Amino acid sequence: MHMHIGGKDMLPEADRWLAVLNPATGGEIDRVPDGTPGEVNQAVAAAEEAFGPWSSRTARERGMVLYRAAGLVRERLQELARGLTMEQGKPLRDATDEVRGFANILEFYAGASAGMQGEFISLGGAGDAVVVHEPIGVCGAIIPWNMPAIIMGWKVAPALLCGNTMVYKPASQAPLTSLRLTAILEEAGLPPGALNVVTGRGEVVGEAIVRHPGIQKISFTGDVETGQRVQALAAGSRKEITLELGGSDPMIVWKDANLEKAVAGAIRGRFYNAGQTCTAVKRLYVHQAIGKEFIARLKAQVQGMAVGDGLLPGVEMGPLSGAPQLDRITRIMAEVKAHGEGGIFTGGSPVPGPGYGPGFFFPPTLVTDPLPESVLLREEVFGPVLPVMCIPDLETAISHANETRYGLGASVWTRDLLVAREVFSRVRAGIVWVNRHLTVPPEIPFGGLKSSGNGRENGLQALQAYTRTRTLFLG
Repeated sequence: MHMHIGGKDMLPEADRWLAVLNPATGGEIDRVPDGTPGEVNQAVAAAEEAFGPWSSRTARERGMVLYRAAGLVRERLQELARGLTMEQGKPLRDATDEVRGFANILEFYAGASAGMQGEFISLGGAGDAVVVHEPIGVCGAIIPWNMPAIIMGWKVAPALLCGNTMVYKPASQAPLTSLRLTAILEEAGLPPGALNVVTGRGEVVGEAIVRHPGIQKISFTGDVETGQRVQALAAGSRKEITLELGGSDPMIVWKDANLEKAVAGAIRGRFYNAGQTCTAVKRLYVHQAIGKEFIARLKAQVQGMAVGDGLLPGVEMGPLSGAPQLDRITRIMAEVKAHGEGGIFTGGSPVPGPGYGPGFFFPPTLVTDPLPESVLLREEVFGPVLPVMCIPDLETAISHANETRYGLGASVWTRDLLVAREVFSRVRAGIVWVNRHLTVPPEIPFGGLKSSGNGRENGLQALQAYTRTRTLFLG
């Protein structure tokens, strides 16, 4: 598959290709160009050329393009979902939900177009003011491999609706769905050059996008270290930066929680997408009064999980996305075992055939009572390993929840509104769920505190991030 610049599929300048592997089999399913800074320059030039005509359309007209594209995505839902599973690994059910979520995002912003108006401010005898919201210009985006369709939607839809054009780089491991969705947007009426895709490696294409003087705003989703480099590279260019840098989300289960729902929430929250989700449950704190029963129920659920190729019926958890992720989780668990931490319980029943197959699989794993200094509690573990700790009181739970550099999400499971309010007021996270975890519908602004990033994506707040205000003051 080719990169997409100025409305055209582009071949590389030379024989430069990156293999896209099916993580369930390890086999190659396609290749994409290994892009260069020169191709980023071409993409920015195409975006600059398209900016004038696209930004001159009304918000309603731009919204209708998004709406038509959403309809096309829904028509091709199964085909797109199957392709996402093949390149990324998540079960077909979850891939279907993710592609449907992309359509939901387009429809939400299409609807928001009707309310995109400026403000009139009357100052009495001092005069009047008109505040207008104008597009920024050419925007850049870097999209991760774990949720390529949803995160593409979060970045692309509000940027385009506001009249911006964009150059983006999908992850090398999972670029195919993003390319297909870009083609659908153009089929729906997006003009050539408004949305350009340059595939390639982060240290080449990603850095070229961040450094390019023609790009006015960068939206990046990825790990903390890469996000810090993005911020440093853009520091001297006056670019606007939105960073979503992952998390180590705590889940607090209070003694009055509905155990059945909380256990299901922990399983879904941790093992969805094989644990490769920024807002996944990464640390589980359970009140000691219910700890024994809760852990027993967790073990039973983990033991019965069906693990395998996401295209197979009944699979609940697929593989990790590639060899680097598998190697990292394997090293982390070797460290945990070497330190003699707590109790380690591995579950998951492979379906069908011997083992989990030839791909990049790691079994769903529980670690009870890890050491306080455990890597499972210090860092973001991007895989299906869940540390579980029993706590005596809410003060302890909140203290542990905040013992991390991250601040993306958190959840509390309780029937007590006062407990829920206490957790929200004191746990430092961008979003706090009550009796749920992981859900981020299009209407909800999303982003973190502390090292989890800055700025907000999703929701109406994202429209502010893709516009600049200008004021006309009438004396």
